[in-house]
Amino acid sequence: MRFNSRIFFTQKLMKLIAFFLFISILFSSCSFNKMFLVPYKIPATTQRLKLVGRDTTYIAYSGDNFQPTFLKHKTDTIQTNFTIESVVFTSANGHKLNGWMMKPKNSNPSATILHLHGNAGNLLYQYSAMTPLIDYNFQIFIFDYSGFGFSEGKATKKNVLTDALSALDYVKSREDVKNTKLVVYGQSLGGHCSAIVAEKKQSEIDALVIEGAFSSHKDIAAYTMKKALHMAFLGRWFTKDGYNAKRSIKEYKKPLLVIHSTEDETIPFYMGQKIHAEANNPKEFYEIKKCHICGPSYYAESIAEKIKKMLEIK
Repeated sequence: MRFNSRIFFTQKLMKLIAFFLFISILFSSCSFNKMFLVPYKIPATTQRLKLVGRDTTYIAYSGDNFQPTFLKHKTDTIQTNFTIESVVFTSANGHKLNGWMMKPKNSNPSATILHLHGNAGNLLYQYSAMTPLIDYNFQIFIFDYSGFGFSEGKATKKNVLTDALSALDYVKSREDVKNTKLVVYGQSLGGHCSAIVAEKKQSEIDALVIEGAFSSHKDIAAYTMKKALHMAFLGRWFTKDGYNAKRSIKEYKKPLLVIHSTEDETIPFYMGQKIHAEANNPKEFYEIKKCHICGPSYYAESIAEKIKKMLEIK
């Protein structure tokens, strides 16, 4: 059979066009942008949930504020060294959001941490990432973005930022926060968002901690597509940045701590370095080991010391 180069070229071209049409349809439906937000919604009528891990834990909810009680064997209350006050507050987008204020039982905290969690699950799966810091006299407020957990609305990048700014306003309004130093601590997606919150609200906070964050939506999309298809440019083409940590951190002038693990398999180490490189002094880069956003689980004491040093408290 005689080889026809024109037919061969046409077939290759059609396959290439089909591939790009498939990619265009896939991404134009916003499915690519869903990689940024993977919420787990909890119906408002839920009274009990089962968490399966190393040990089975049950959570019983009560009241309009979804106050949780952690149970072992369905009936035995689990004792902790901190209290949880579950609250419902309203975001600027009109959505009612659920948050927890966690406080040490045996001390009066001198600093408050507003925690912005990552892109998946909800605060039930995220809160334990920060509880080791409670041992060092911090009270921590964590909340769910729109569309996560009991929080109303739809999970979008725009709502994440609106909700984060609203959570800061809510925390600042609390009497138990007014006489404390205030730190914004963001992890992963929340770490990226925290740079924008800190830049916009820097007169209202005392310090910023960014852990395991990507440098921009386009950067992490390009990184993901390079790993998946060796086509980083597709990630940049089909991703809208909206807000950008690399850009916002340039305008932030207060103390900053950037934490990133060299073993992070979710967000590459160099992205943490990018954010730090763009930032103003005073700043510190804390290179750690272990998994993605596992800093407080393995380095709570040193992280607490660094935060207190930034805040100039003991």
